[in-house]
Amino acid sequence: MQSHQMINQDSGDTEYYTPESIVMAARRAMGGVISLDPATSHEANRRVKAEHIYTADDDGLTRSWFGNVWMNHPFSKTNNRLFVAKLVEEYQAGRVKAACCITFAATSEKWFRPLLAFPQCYIYGRTNYHLPNGTVKKGVTKGSVVTYLGPDIEAFRDYFEHMGAVKI
Repeated sequence: MQSHQMINQDSGDTEYYTPESIVMAARRAMGGVISLDPATSHEANRRVKAEHIYTADDDGLTRSWFGNVWMNHPFSKTNNRLFVAKLVEEYQAGRVKAACCITFAATSEKWFRPLLAFPQCYIYGRTNYHLPNGTVKKGVTKGSVVTYLGPDIEAFRDYFEHMGAVKI
């Protein structure tokens, strides 16, 4: 399979950690606190520093989400759709106050469409995610985007505009 065809493939690897500069910008855009990371690991949370986390064992899709949410979900054809739908549902229900979600900039994919209704930062260049062994994953096949769901759009713009093109 060609690398450009891999957007919906599932390698089985879900431990890709977002660079700290992106997580810090998200935390600041949400007022300095990440209440919940609903799709993470204890190792990843050393970078995110969420007050509460749901790991694969906790199954965040079956739990209520709350407060300020950071989400770098386990990318796969099934999880993309499920986690994005859950995020939008929890935000629209008022349980999530604000959220920042990093995904591939997959504008052609059906699972991505609900995110287009919200402010986004299309990050310049490719995001090189960190691996559990401390190395950086090179050769990412797609660009990344951070989507913001929340009331303080100006804060989102202020903290992300240096990283990429912000769409409001």
